[in-house]
This record gives sequence, C-alpha cells and structure tokens, in this order.
Amino acid sequence: MTQLLFIGTTELLLIGGLALLLFGGKKLPEMMKGLGQGVQSFKRGMSESLPEELEDNVKEEQKAAEETERADTAATISK
Repeated sequence: MTQLLFIGTTELLLIGGLALLLFGGKKLPEMMKGLGQGVQSFKRGMSESLPEELEDNVKEEQKAAEETERADTAATISK
C-alpha cells in the first residue's frame, strides 16, 4: 500500500514528458508559475485566517465556561 504513494524518477520523467508534449515548451513554465502563485496565495490565506479563528474559538469557550460557572453558582445559591 505504501508503495503506491511514492513516485519514482522514471514515473516523474514520464509525467513531465507528457506534460511537455501536451502543453508545449512555452506554455508549461507559465502554468507552473501560476500553480506556484496559487499555492503561495493559499498558504498566505491559511496563515492569516488561522490565528483569527483560534482566537474566536478561545473567546467562545471562555464565554461558555463563564455561563456554566454562573449557572452552577445560581444553582448552589438556590439550594
């Protein structure tokens, strides 16, 4: 099963040769540049949004904990 996940040198050269035949020598670098920019943009977006989401989740958890504490305190007082 793990053998299926790895691409050898021969397979990589075959894929590159097919891509070169399909898209041509002029178009292939442009496509790879666009792919690289897309990956870079995705990574940048993930690194910017992740801390904000974590901060929001922490605030929600703190509010929930405070509400639970208030409910416990109210239940204790009413006994």
